[in-house]
Amino acid sequence: MAKIVVGVPNEIKTHESRVALIPVGAEELSRAGHRVLVQSGAGQGSGISDDQYRAAGADIVPTAADVWKAADLIVKVKEPLPPEWPLMRPGQVVFTYFHFAADEALTRAVMESGVSAVAYETIRDAKGGLPLLTPMSEVAGRMSIQEGAKYLERPFDGRGILLGGVPGVLPANVVVIGGGVVGANAAKVAAGLGANVLILDVNLDRLRYLDDVMPPNVTTLYSDRHNILDSISRADLLIGAVLIPGAKAPRLVRAVDLKRMPPRAVIIDVAIDQGGCVETSRPTTHSNPTFIVDDVVHYCVTNMPGAVGRTSTYALTNVTLPYVLQLAKKGLEKALADNPGLKEGLNVYRGKVTNPAVAETFGLECAAF
Repeated sequence: MAKIVVGVPNEIKTHESRVALIPVGAEELSRAGHRVLVQSGAGQGSGISDDQYRAAGADIVPTAADVWKAADLIVKVKEPLPPEWPLMRPGQVVFTYFHFAADEALTRAVMESGVSAVAYETIRDAKGGLPLLTPMSEVAGRMSIQEGAKYLERPFDGRGILLGGVPGVLPANVVVIGGGVVGANAAKVAAGLGANVLILDVNLDRLRYLDDVMPPNVTTLYSDRHNILDSISRADLLIGAVLIPGAKAPRLVRAVDLKRMPPRAVIIDVAIDQGGCVETSRPTTHSNPTFIVDDVVHYCVTNMPGAVGRTSTYALTNVTLPYVLQLAKKGLEKALADNPGLKEGLNVYRGKVTNPAVAETFGLECAAF
């Protein structure tokens, strides 16, 4: 395979401090003969200087346009935003989180650009897991309780409840819808702080596992409509942690249901990247993270791990770098042919949608690869 140019632009999403490649990745790519272009300042939010990238063999360029124009493979953290769409080139490979099912305009822009989009969130490992989603789900799950505890405070419009309570005063009730990676991490942190925690899921095997490994203040419950309604009526903090890989999240809490919740309860909808699992959710940013509907506080930040950029960058690049090296060494087509799990990450190939869930969401034809 011919040597290629790997490009790392700055992330431009609001308060996004992660970067898609750390110096050791630049060093390994450079050692393999590839050229690495990093936009100046790309690592600043994660505590990585331009000089550290230079020492690892990368070239520093001043603008995003310099990166996009020269790179065969673009490695990012978040989906390309509208200012980046004109920079995408036919035949280019873009490797990042896309979450297409939540954004039709992005989907169509990527199709029209002619790039091939490999999405972190749909890559599978040999066990059928989602290895590139897992570390950010761990971060987001733990952060959901950190943020929920803060927004339960009265100065942030919450109920004025301390998550763990104190002797003689009941702790908060935390309801977690979804027992996957996000939900399990949320429950673990909430339980550690002393809250009463309830996890709902439709997978009974998963609930049995969680029942075995969680502390005594965590209870499991089968997720159906009646149990959700009953649970949220007592929830001080509700965590939306539902995921259907590649597809839009199901709306399990409807707008009318909010009237059942206690006044100034808090919802942290971690599923907002995939459209949200609460009907009243809409995307927010770290600079303006919350809004109130029916006296319930909603926190729906679409890039929660971006607030802890250093932790998140290293957790993410631990799992993305092996795939970057495969794509650089073999090229897209051979890398996908050799690794069926990586092939699951291909969502758009040269203008055609190849992911069935994305195609179904927008009524598009799903092309075979």
